[in-house]
Amino acid sequence: MILSGKEILKNIGKEIIIDPFDKKRINPNSYNLSLYKELLVYENVVLDMKTKNTTSKIIIPEDGLLLEPNKLYLGRTNEFTSTDKYVPMLEGRSSTGRLGLFIHVTAGFGDIGFAGYWTLEIFCVQPVKIYPNVEICQIYYHNINGEYDLYRNGKYQNNTGIQPSLMYKDFEK
Repeated sequence: MILSGKEILKNIGKEIIIDPFDKKRINPNSYNLSLYKELLVYENVVLDMKTKNTTSKIIIPEDGLLLEPNKLYLGRTNEFTSTDKYVPMLEGRSSTGRLGLFIHVTAGFGDIGFAGYWTLEIFCVQPVKIYPNVEICQIYYHNINGEYDLYRNGKYQNNTGIQPSLMYKDFEK
């Protein structure tokens, strides 16, 4: 079951951490997260899963940044989130989707116990101008049934910045 906005609000500061938190961003069954002022882009056109792919940083100016179609941008939320009781899920807002802006290409599913900033895989179907601190996506929470282990030692746990793919570490085992 998905938690209602009222249930999310009841759990803020206890079972759900969203920092910073603004009560005005609560929706009927989610909470709006905002876009940090930096993006990463991969420097190479061809990416290799077994290699640490290099990135460049882009600062989003206050007057906006025009995103190009068919290019992957990595961003992150301004908000740090954490929960040991619920499964966090991330979705783009309908307003961003209606601009042809995808906020997560495949990684909207969070692990129970994840603590950190959400890396956003941003992709657009036509040129679109974005701005720092815009409410760009929403987080919602599911209950979990049965016994479970918390995500504690994953390669993206307790991140502080935008996380490019660390899949190459999977090949080091």
